[in-house]
Amino acid sequence: MLPDSSIHGLMIKSARLYFVRAFHLLERLGLHPGQVPLLVALYREDGLSQKELVKRLSVKPSTVAVMIKRMERNGLLQRRPDDKDQRVTRICLTEEGRQIREQVTQVMQQLDREMFEGISSEERLLLRRLFLQIMQNLEAAEEPTSQPGKRGMPC
Repeated sequence: MLPDSSIHGLMIKSARLYFVRAFHLLERLGLHPGQVPLLVALYREDGLSQKELVKRLSVKPSTVAVMIKRMERNGLLQRRPDDKDQRVTRICLTEEGRQIREQVTQVMQQLDREMFEGISSEERLLLRRLFLQIMQNLEAAEEPTSQPGKRGMPC
């Protein structure tokens, strides 16, 4: 068991607090924090296929399918057949999905202000660099043939 004051414990607790705060703020918009990266991907390039979204977001196809279904039900997205290949379905933002962009941006800016209160821009840059290094280290250590949840890990 890791003590709460260990770096691992602090990272986990910080991530949880961030998620809870993001959930609270985004809930007002009818969004879940996990849906924001999908929206951002479509803001950047509307009309991606589900397969392209899976690759860009680095999540399971079933996760993207559930997000699309919920966001479509909430009027933010719609599915359209590809003009050139009828086997492909394109995911497009609706007008409501485009309009919510500014509100999502404001929520993310508020989260940034709250999260980095009292932290200098130099310290933020250092923290960013450290997180990038941690991510690089973990990606390099990942076993290429394994899948999450398939390592015989209990519950």
